[in-house]
Amino acid sequence: MAVHCRSQTLQVLDTEYSADAAEWCPLDDWGTVLACGTYQLKKAENDLSGQGSDDPHLRLGRLYLYTYDPHQLFSPVSEVQRIETAAILDMKWCHIPLSDRPILGVANAKGTVELYSLQGSRDSSRVQPACSVDLGDECLALSLDWSTGRRDSSFPVKIVCSDSRGRLSLLQVEGSAASLDVLCQWGAHDFEAWIAAFNYWNCDLIYSGGDDCLLKGWDTRSAPDNPVFTSKRHSMGVCSAQSHPQREHVLATGSYDEHVLVWDLRQMKRPVSDTHVQGGVWRLKWHPTDSALLLAACMHSGFHILDSASDGCPIVSSYVLHNSLAYGADWSRVLLPASSVIHPEPAAKEESDATNQKLEQSMQNLKIFYESPTASFDVVLEDDNGGYVPEPSKKTDDRPVHGLRALDKCGQVQTNVLATCSFYDHVLHVWRWQYQRPKPAE
Repeated sequence: MAVHCRSQTLQVLDTEYSADAAEWCPLDDWGTVLACGTYQLKKAENDLSGQGSDDPHLRLGRLYLYTYDPHQLFSPVSEVQRIETAAILDMKWCHIPLSDRPILGVANAKGTVELYSLQGSRDSSRVQPACSVDLGDECLALSLDWSTGRRDSSFPVKIVCSDSRGRLSLLQVEGSAASLDVLCQWGAHDFEAWIAAFNYWNCDLIYSGGDDCLLKGWDTRSAPDNPVFTSKRHSMGVCSAQSHPQREHVLATGSYDEHVLVWDLRQMKRPVSDTHVQGGVWRLKWHPTDSALLLAACMHSGFHILDSASDGCPIVSSYVLHNSLAYGADWSRVLLPASSVIHPEPAAKEESDATNQKLEQSMQNLKIFYESPTASFDVVLEDDNGGYVPEPSKKTDDRPVHGLRALDKCGQVQTNVLATCSFYDHVLHVWRWQYQRPKPAE
């Protein structure tokens, strides 16, 4: 069953430093709050002693806080705070309030996990440091996930974090977010452990992916350094994973191999679906209410929305206005007013088909070489003869599916707000995506 959809850019913001994480607050009363994290490599100044420096680069970061006004038609996003930090590799909001406050977790280049408490009101909010924990040894904290994905407060709140030494760390959070302790830590991957994620339905289970091309599952109730399964299905580094908060036994993973896999955790021999998205999959986010929709940040090919309810989990829409590597992406839970519905402009089906075909052809026959994000986040594109190929022109903000003009004929239209950010062009985009599933034929 086809999904009819359309997107519209609302605002583009310059983050100055390279942007790699965008996260909407998931709490219903704070859904208009958006955080953006950045990562900037700065060359060290020449050593006056002439002996050189052991650290040739300095990793800088900045945490931005924005608010979104759904009733503001023009420039609805306003910056309310910026904090200079170590370079940010990942960040996530806790899905439930701690001591009645939203809490933001940040993984940074100093190998530290930091918690920030959101203070003030929705219209005048700021974050302030709450606590932090050092993961030990020289490493970069690469990703984190909260155990609260199903918004259940009846269990202890924990965080899992992965790092550049291939380790996973399980952290315990006190109810007030006043302290953060390392419960256990173990070696999980031979190289960088790019991603770690909880099973939201059973938080004793953890999934991880690394630069050794392996996807692994762990049960923290037993020996934590002994995986319960190891999958070699991905052919390159596994860098994204998210458990489904609404559908038990469902996990989505992504890799530098440009494939998004959806798994049934009851059988891990082969994935339920395998979608080629033409770009390394840095982040995956399930839709907060529509259990079929999956948002993917796909590095050099932009941002894609996949429909897991359709055979093969196809791409139903793409946002490709970013001119650099697509890294951060998230859905907002904000409820939009009825006036926010995007009215489609008349467009010929042939023109849509021609645009899609041209984009797809421009992405063919490319060899993609990804350099470790802990170094420079570089991507090199080469053709079959070894020559440089510039990234394809991206003049449209959506890869449309057929039937856009039928949007108002099949019942209620759903409109979402999303935030996406890209690296070298250091920009954050806030945009609306409107979609509708046609009613089944009677």
